[in-house]
Amino acid sequence: MWNFATAARAGQTLCLMLCLGLPAAAQTPSSPTSPARQVFDRWLAAFDGNDREAYRQFIGKNFSSGAGRPDQDWRVRENTGGFDVKKVTEESPTKITVLMKERNSDMFGQVTLEVEAAEPHRIVRMDMRPMGHPPEFAIEHLSETELIARLRKQMDEKAVQGQFAGAVLVAKDGKPVYERAYGLADRENHIPNTLKTRFRNGSMNKMFTAVATLQLVQAGKLKLDDPVGKYLTDYPNKDVATKVTINQLLTHTGDCFGPEFDQHRLELRTHADYVKLFGNRPPKFEPGSRFEYSNYGFLLLGNIIEKVTGGSYYHYVREHVYEPAGMTSTGSQPEDEKVADRSVGYTKMGTGELHPNTDTLPYRGTSAGGGYTTVGDLLAFANALEAHKLLDAHYTELLTTGKVDMPGPGGGARYAYGFEEMTINGTKCVGHGGGAPGMNGELEMCGDYTVVALANLDPPAATRAVEWVTFRLPQGK
Repeated sequence: MWNFATAARAGQTLCLMLCLGLPAAAQTPSSPTSPARQVFDRWLAAFDGNDREAYRQFIGKNFSSGAGRPDQDWRVRENTGGFDVKKVTEESPTKITVLMKERNSDMFGQVTLEVEAAEPHRIVRMDMRPMGHPPEFAIEHLSETELIARLRKQMDEKAVQGQFAGAVLVAKDGKPVYERAYGLADRENHIPNTLKTRFRNGSMNKMFTAVATLQLVQAGKLKLDDPVGKYLTDYPNKDVATKVTINQLLTHTGDCFGPEFDQHRLELRTHADYVKLFGNRPPKFEPGSRFEYSNYGFLLLGNIIEKVTGGSYYHYVREHVYEPAGMTSTGSQPEDEKVADRSVGYTKMGTGELHPNTDTLPYRGTSAGGGYTTVGDLLAFANALEAHKLLDAHYTELLTTGKVDMPGPGGGARYAYGFEEMTINGTKCVGHGGGAPGMNGELEMCGDYTVVALANLDPPAATRAVEWVTFRLPQGK
């Protein structure tokens, strides 16, 4: 009903979904006259209250059969903190459309509510969708001094409210101008997060995989237009082997995990194990015809890297990405191995109460995601890219230039090779995020500025922190 993938964040390990909420009743349109507006007000009061069971009862009484999803709605409310109504854009006796801004972020959304014409005017449809940031509600660009001062206040408040635990870093010309850690890395043992804490990074591994793939292309060991089967000669499905290219894997246009992954989570220990489990599947659509985020596509890239180099994916990225960039705290060691300073992830998914995400973790991170890193290592990675330590100028531009339009609010975001290119409040940014239960990370390179956040909480904890900064970066940077 109202889950959506933001344009800038469609590429997450979890196919990261941000949810919209709504405002307090006191901020609804005044003097309601239409039945639709009256029902909207009553729904809003129930939604914005603190009583989950009362809301469930409201849904049962006021929604027509199948129209309400109380559990999903309540997660929306917890994620967003509600919405401030900005204006009513359409109103009739049985229908109302409202433009809203999320309280916990700068995101906007639109809700349309339709009710039965006859009393008691039960809700027959509730549609909520994200929107691009409306020009009439533009966010002011700040000076660097003011940006840092307000960011400090913003993050202090989020930490106190339990909406953020992790680390945030903002750099100008490759050097930090703000870096700070918040909350606990291990709640049971009261270990605080620090700038050295290693956070699981979800799909951010895709950036490293894309760099590794382009390195092999630059060296003449791979060709972007070659099909999968040229390198994985025994690939089970012949349509995938002959039709899906390296280029399509890199841009999510060739072919997410589902029940099969959940059932075999701890059995999947190597990249080849994933091919054994999923390799017989045919393409979901004609390769190259559309964008659809695919973790499996990046797992195939991991297999191809191993086939071409004759070694493990992990060894290759350590030697050719992490070490040249000076990334000393990044890796994908198995979860059953002790890794110094690796945080515990905490999630509300499943139970609604905060608990360790242990039962959701894979055996180890892969070429598609699930490794760990620090905010300092991600800055080192960004600096190494911009200094052409990982790829020459031509292939760095090829890596980070958008190629395929991504679905999402407002449009304008394009997927490159393991990176997303977008314009945020007038500033061009390139980066990638990652998210899954108990983990969330974002890296954005925006002109002279690099913005990084990592969290050991559910998405969109880190995403919101980075968005808050990128929307307000000094003009022209």
